[in-house]
Amino acid sequence: MATRKDFLLVFIIGVFFGVFSLPIIKNVASSFSFSWVLATGFVFFLGMVAVFFLWLASLISLKIPIVFQLAKFAAVGSFNTFLDWGIVNLLIFLTGIVSGLGFSLFKAISFLIANIGSYFWNKYWTFIDKDKANIQEFGKFFVVSVIGMVLNVVVASLIVNYIAYPSSLSPRQWANVALLVATLVSLVWNFVGYKFFVFEKKN
Repeated sequence: MATRKDFLLVFIIGVFFGVFSLPIIKNVASSFSFSWVLATGFVFFLGMVAVFFLWLASLISLKIPIVFQLAKFAAVGSFNTFLDWGIVNLLIFLTGIVSGLGFSLFKAISFLIANIGSYFWNKYWTFIDKDKANIQEFGKFFVVSVIGMVLNVVVASLIVNYIAYPSSLSPRQWANVALLVATLVSLVWNFVGYKFFVFEKKN
């Protein structure tokens, strides 16, 4: 069952999820604008949604235990994903660059930043490994994450640079489609790698 600490952490994740989604929404729907009140309400709402879904996963885990772990991994993954996407969209907004080497560089930077804290979130919260962080374990995490980063950057870059976007989408919207596909590919790789390779002694 979820603890108060779990609910607090997932609320924080939901709030940051909302914060990082704001520049994404700005790029995808450029005509839409948030007032401070609406933006604050939106961010708080996503925090409460995250709490609700963790509570629901906690109930389901009474019958299917792995569901709770998957829910926490999904929460951490959502946080990292929207941090990743938020950074890319912020850099796109600031520079106007939506393709080419510049986009690939943005994607690599954002993915690395998003994964800096991922090791600790997954170690101490998702997989509940109370041992101190060590070089060998972090080395495994680094290998899995780098492969995930390469998959993420390559998939996103291939879609943006080599697949023509539909006329119904803008270049910025197509860039976010690329981010979504790349994230799904790396998400599957990361969960399998973290669970069965990095933190295998806890699973």
